[in-house]
Formats: sequence, structure tokens, C-alpha cells
Amino acid sequence: MIKILVIDDDCQMLELICDALEQSGYYVEGESNPLLVDSKRCQQYDLLLLDVMMPVEDGFSLCTRIRDSVDCPILFLTAKTEETALIKGFGLGADDYIKKPFSIGELRARVNAHLRREDRQPNHAMTRGGVRFNMHAKEAVVGETAILLTKSEYAISEYLALHAGQVFTKDQLYEAIFGYDAEGEPSAIAEHIKNIRGKLKTVGLNPIETVWGVGYKWQKENAR
Repeated sequence: MIKILVIDDDCQMLELICDALEQSGYYVEGESNPLLVDSKRCQQYDLLLLDVMMPVEDGFSLCTRIRDSVDCPILFLTAKTEETALIKGFGLGADDYIKKPFSIGELRARVNAHLRREDRQPNHAMTRGGVRFNMHAKEAVVGETAILLTKSEYAISEYLALHAGQVFTKDQLYEAIFGYDAEGEPSAIAEHIKNIRGKLKTVGLNPIETVWGVGYKWQKENAR
């Protein structure tokens, strides 16, 4: 289920937005204190709604604090008089804004539109099946434990996790990871998968599923 986090210090507005989006079928959480929101928490959600004008920490500051570690869309909630500051917001990494006052229909339409076109791949980090991939550092972490994957094992794991739920043959994985011109055998993928599973088993995880007669997939129900 798609998860949305709404951050607004106005509790009545917060309740209104959460109720409206829940009626659209989303799982929605509200937070009135932006200081309780960090990048780790935000990585659990598919979309963030941030009020701009909050006394403890404004939406611009919060966006700056979390954007480098969060890949999902960020939408600002802003009053009409703040429109001149929107350029600043986009520069900080916001994807869109919704002017206050807004109708419930507009709110739902904007949120739905961003979620529909949110097919971009994560650039910084993602969590799939309990495994956090730090994509710049090329490292996999479970909780506080680093999973010591080889370069090839990491590449296979990241590729499968990025496409959670999609089945790939050994040939498809080999070409995606090593290229069409690489020297080697696609059968090596099976050995890599075996090693990955062994390392993840030590932390109680088994997200890679064998689809007999076809190939492998990262279990979609574990993706977030």
C-alpha cells in the first residue's frame, strides 16, 4: 500500500488532509512536529506533504535536511502570499506545491498525479525486503549490520531490488550486470545468488525468490 506522510503544525488541517487521502485508499500518517521527522523515517514513505510555514522548523529547512536521503516526491503546502518563495523551494528539491486554501479534489488530484508518474529509480538510497541499499556507497545494510557483498553480489542485489516483483532469467541478469560483451557464463548468476542468500540468511532475511524454470525475483511484497 502506498504510504504518505503529512507534516503540518495546524492539527485541524493535518486531520483534514489525512482523512481525505485515506479515503483515496492511501496509508497516511500525520506529524505536527517537524523535529520528529528525520530522513530515516521519511524513507518509509512514497510521498511527503510539507507545510511551509511552521514555527518550530519551516518546510524549507525540513526539505533541506532530508532531501539528499529521500527519493520520493515532496509537495509543499503553501499560502498564496508565499508564492514568491516557491523558487527557493524547488531549488531545495521540492517536486510541486499546493496553494492554501485548496479543495479536497485538488489535493487528491495533485497527489495522485505525482504518484502515477513516480516511476523514477531511487538515486540515493532505498529499502527493499529489510535491506537498505546506500546506492552511492554501494553498500547493503540490515539494521546496523553491513552485509559484506562482493561488487557483483551487490550489483545483482541492487538490480533485483530496484525491480522488485519482476522475474529475470540468468541471461537477463548477466547482461544487465556485466554487459553484452562480458566474458563469462550466465550460469555464474546462480552461484552469486547462492552467496547473496547465504549472507542475508545470517540476518534472518530471504528476499530473493526462485521462479522455477524461469529465473529470480526480489519479493515485491517486501518492497518499500
